[in-house]
Amino acid sequence: MIITRASVTLNKLQSTWNILKRIPAYYSTSADSVPLERIRNIGISAHIDSGKTTLTERILYYTGRIDEMHEVRGKDGVGAVMDSMELERQRGITIQSAATFTMWKNHNINIIDTPGHVDFTVEVERALRVLDGAVLVLCSVGGVQSQTLTVNRQMKRYSVPCLAFINKLDRMGANPYRVLNQMRSKLNHNAAFMQLPIGLEGNTKGIIDIVSQKALYFEGNNGEIIREDEIPKDMRAEADDRYMELIEHVSNADDAIGELFLEEKMPSEAELRAGIRRACLQRTFTPVFVGTALKNKGVQPLLDAVLTYLPHPGEVKNFALQENNKGEEDRIQLHPERTASHPFVGLAFKLEAGKFGQLTYIRVYQGCLKKGELIFNARTGKKVKVSRLVQMHSNNMEDVDVVYAGDICALFGIDCASGDTFTTDLKLNLSMESMYVPDPVISMAIKPKNSKDSDNFSKAVNRFTKEDPTYRVQWDNENKETIASGMGELHLEIYAQRMEREYGCEVVMGKPKVAFRETISAPVEFDYLHKKQSGGSGQYGRVTGIIEPAEENTKNLFADETMGTNIPKQFIPAIEKGYNAFCEKGMLSGHKISGIKFRLKDGAHHIVDSNEISFILAAQGAMRQAYEDGMWILLEPIMSVEITAPEEFQGSVISQMNKRNGIITGTDANEGWFTLYTEVPLNDMFGYASELRSATQGKGEFAMEYSRYAPMRNEMMEALIEEYTNPKGAEATKKKGRR
Repeated sequence: MIITRASVTLNKLQSTWNILKRIPAYYSTSADSVPLERIRNIGISAHIDSGKTTLTERILYYTGRIDEMHEVRGKDGVGAVMDSMELERQRGITIQSAATFTMWKNHNINIIDTPGHVDFTVEVERALRVLDGAVLVLCSVGGVQSQTLTVNRQMKRYSVPCLAFINKLDRMGANPYRVLNQMRSKLNHNAAFMQLPIGLEGNTKGIIDIVSQKALYFEGNNGEIIREDEIPKDMRAEADDRYMELIEHVSNADDAIGELFLEEKMPSEAELRAGIRRACLQRTFTPVFVGTALKNKGVQPLLDAVLTYLPHPGEVKNFALQENNKGEEDRIQLHPERTASHPFVGLAFKLEAGKFGQLTYIRVYQGCLKKGELIFNARTGKKVKVSRLVQMHSNNMEDVDVVYAGDICALFGIDCASGDTFTTDLKLNLSMESMYVPDPVISMAIKPKNSKDSDNFSKAVNRFTKEDPTYRVQWDNENKETIASGMGELHLEIYAQRMEREYGCEVVMGKPKVAFRETISAPVEFDYLHKKQSGGSGQYGRVTGIIEPAEENTKNLFADETMGTNIPKQFIPAIEKGYNAFCEKGMLSGHKISGIKFRLKDGAHHIVDSNEISFILAAQGAMRQAYEDGMWILLEPIMSVEITAPEEFQGSVISQMNKRNGIITGTDANEGWFTLYTEVPLNDMFGYASELRSATQGKGEFAMEYSRYAPMRNEMMEALIEEYTNPKGAEATKKKGRR
């Protein structure tokens, strides 16, 4: 075993530097003191429970940003720094993406820790929109899971270069080799090991750096001392094989290494690292690192890899849209220099309600922004003053005087929406391309438990819908209830709990009502006389005609086909008014009437007793008569549903659709995934989000939009009519069925 004096001295110096860094005088994060090449904007993304937040906690500790490490589950009563929300610490999950910044080897690293649950996928979307690189964390036991696939698609959407970090080597059943094969087969990554584990599960001792051909051991109380050594003899053959495999994979992605490979020449360490960097930036190769964040092994080499292989802001091309004279939008490349030579351009990517008002997170893409400066919102044209400029460390703020291109900062008291562009020169007419916001997949009825909490409920809704574009709340005027829509049941549940905790407003959630419709299936004639005499002037109005199905079953039509003056023309609007008022509530189930045409053929009036109210009531009487004599049915909304999932789950997804009375209209297949196009009644779609995820191991996704109204099945129609006309009897039948 060879331990060089130089490496021991270096480790001691590093340890001393780590201690000194914790003293503010030695720890400089001044934005203008860091050149562009020494800035990294990275996100940490993964499936649930892969160890993202634990990894971020270790990074902050080793870079001297925090004094001690805490666990995600908060067993010590503190919890991870990046999980600042009480609900996050209680549940042990990340709900909101959290931003921080730190220094490592004179490089400024801005980090965003993102949630792993698919319900909070918009947090990952907006993080990847503004970041230059990412670390994809994978569990060495779970491997490539559902949200890993989603995150991978998001990285592809925004062309974000990434490193992979296979975490949790200490867990029972850890198998990083299987995870690498899954990356190649399921994610289609050209990936290879940069490191190998020395021992797995309870025997995890250290890692082998394949490029530098050294073994690294992490010593000290918290793994802060890195000891270099020779590769163990029993792993030398494997290390050599993996070294050749690495060169082979990089040669497929980089021309310079490819030429050396064809000439059967071995690249030097510097040439190999340069080739890996070029391929990584082009997203043609993914370097794979290993470690266990919980046991403090492999984190510092990962940090070194972030500096070595991920891009700085100057290496990423960022574009803004500029409207030209023809009204078309041109793509203009922004200048990443950290100077004031170009006008400031920044993108508001996240909003948060803080103690001092709305907090707006901004990524600076061009120029610089100074405290006290005036900036314009490109969308609204409004001018605002930057009264306070801060950089975020989880939920703590650190005031700064100036930020430059490549920095991530936050502003106070600015009224804007997520995705707005800010600039110091409105004449440029620039706007950044906004992020992708997925449509909500689940809706539930929501209301305050106590009516006195209505004000707090409104405040909570206004705040949460502004912060999170995938959380939508709207008033259903037809069913007279508030509907909350989101990305999943957990998503809606979290916001319901936050309303109670942060606003003292307890809410009740349930299945929303479906907007059924009543319509007529065959024409029916009517002849109705409304006559009322009670002393003085009375009421008199007679209408005759036909009520028939309309061509469109979503509209109600009125046709005046009268001839002569049996009904004076001034009373025709009153008849239409009475007809429209009656259509608001049908007699079968209490739902709106639609898809009918009221053809007024003739009638009669009285010279004294006829008035507007007479003909309003006559029209409504005619509708009641039509209900007695005609054939009426119920319509239900049919949704067009598009489901995407891996091909191995196609059978179970089709089976689910058949159970929900869906009609399959088409299928499509692409790269191991299939897309199913179906039409399903809305009433049968409740709870489908959870069922689909269960059936597809969390990998399935679906989108749903309104298609049309169609006649309801007889058994369901009878049940609805019975429930409306005899609510007590319907409830008794339900209870009997449950027994």
